[in-house]
Amino acid sequence: MRKLNPQGRSAILCFVGPPGVGKTSLGQSIARALGLKFVRVSLGGVHDEAEIRGHRRTYIGALPGNIIQGLRKAGTRNPVLMLDEIDKVSASFHGDPSAALLEVLDPEQNSTFRDNYIAQPFDLSRVLFITTANVLDTIAGPLRDRMEIIELNGYTEEEKLQIARRYLVARQLKSNGLEASQVTITDAALARVIREYTREAGVRSLERQIGALLRNAAVQIAEGKAAHVTFDAPDVHAVLGASRFESDIASRTSVPGVATGLAWTPVGGDILFIESARLPGHGKLILTGQLGDVMKESAQAALSLVKSQAEELGIDPKVFDRSDVHVHVPAGAIPKDGPSAGVAMYVSLASLFKRESVRPDVAMTGEISLRGLVLPVGGIKEKTIAAARAGIKRVILPARNRRDLEDIPQSTRESLEFVWVERVDEALAVALGGAPSGEPQAEPAEAETRAALARKERSRRQPTSGPVL
Repeated sequence: MRKLNPQGRSAILCFVGPPGVGKTSLGQSIARALGLKFVRVSLGGVHDEAEIRGHRRTYIGALPGNIIQGLRKAGTRNPVLMLDEIDKVSASFHGDPSAALLEVLDPEQNSTFRDNYIAQPFDLSRVLFITTANVLDTIAGPLRDRMEIIELNGYTEEEKLQIARRYLVARQLKSNGLEASQVTITDAALARVIREYTREAGVRSLERQIGALLRNAAVQIAEGKAAHVTFDAPDVHAVLGASRFESDIASRTSVPGVATGLAWTPVGGDILFIESARLPGHGKLILTGQLGDVMKESAQAALSLVKSQAEELGIDPKVFDRSDVHVHVPAGAIPKDGPSAGVAMYVSLASLFKRESVRPDVAMTGEISLRGLVLPVGGIKEKTIAAARAGIKRVILPARNRRDLEDIPQSTRESLEFVWVERVDEALAVALGGAPSGEPQAEPAEAETRAALARKERSRRQPTSGPVL
C-alpha cells in the first residue's frame, strides 16, 4: 500500500498470539522491509494516562508521553512504532491509558493528536503503528475495533526444528563464544529436545535448552577435553537430565470413564483428560478440578444427555438413582472453563456406564446441546497441533468447524485423521471404536436378573456404526 500510495494512511495492525512466536521480531522485519526506523514502546504494566499523553509543564519533572518520546528517539515522523503488550494495560486512579490510545490508534483522529507536554496538535498519521497482545479479551472493545487483528499461532514440531536449525543454534553459538566447526547438534537431538524437554507454542524454552547443550560443549572445549563436540539424540539425557514431558495417554485411558479432550490456552493448545467415576449414592453429580461455571454446566448437560439416551446406550435407567457420579479434570491447580469439553464429558460418562474403554489414540472437542447436537468451538488449529504433538492419531471435531481445516498446517493434517460429527452418538461410536460390550450394565441383584439379560440381548442385536468422515 505504501508503494502504491505513499501518502495513504496505514492500517493499525495487531499481532495476537502466545508468547515466543515472534510477534516483536515480525515488527522489526516489517521495518527493515520498508526501510523505516523501528521503535518499540512497552505498555506492559502501564496504568497512568500520562504515559501516553504526557505531563503538563506545570508539574515538576514533566515529560512528553511515550509516543512523542519514541518519535524523538527515531528522529523521524514516519517510523514503525510497536506498542508491545497492549493487552497488559490497566486503569487506575491516574486514568485509563487504553482510553488515551483511542485517539492514537485511530487513523481518522491521530493527525491532530495532542500531547499535554507539547500542548500543540501533532500529526501521527504518517506513523505505522503495530501492536502486540497475547489475548484479545482484556483489550477494550472500542480499542480492539480500531485495529486489524492478525493471529500468530504456535509452531509445529517441524517448524520448531527448522527455526532451531536456521536461527536458534547460530545465535546460541555466538552467545557462548563457539564456532560452528566446534559443535554439531544433529536433527535427531533437536527433535528429542523439542518433544521431550519443551512443551510450548513458541521457541523460547527451546532456545534455553539449546543454550544448555552448547554451554556443556563450551566447558569441554575450554578445559581441553575435546576439540569438537557432537550431540546426538542419546547424548541429550546426559546434559538435560530426565525427560520432562512424555505421552501418558495409553495408560490414562485404559479404563472406562476416561476420555481425552482438547483445550485452548493462551500459550497454545493442550490436551486434557476427563475422568469419571461411579460410586454408590443417590444421583448426585460431583465436579472437581477447579472448573469454571461454563464447564460445570457442560458436565451437567452431558450427564442429562446420557440419562435421556440410556435405553439407546444399553444402560439401565435405574442405575442413575443408585449412583453418584464424580467428574474430575486433572491438573486441579489450573483453572479451566469453556464449553468445548462437552463432547469429551459425554463420551467419558457414556464410557463409564457402558463399561467400555475409550480408544487411547482418539481426542475430541466440541460443545453439546441437550438435543445431542455437536456445536462448533474455537481454537481448532491450536488444539489439533497439540493433538499431533501428544501422539493422537484421530481427532473428533464438530462438522461446522470444517471451515477451519485450511488453517491447520499441512504436516498436522497429514499426521491426523479428522472425523467430523454432527451428533454425540456419532462421536461415541468413533471414540469407542465399535468395541463389543463388556459386562452387563444392570446391578447384580437377583430381582433384576431377567431385565439384565434382556438388555444384554438387545445391546448385542444393535448394529455398530462406523466413523463419520
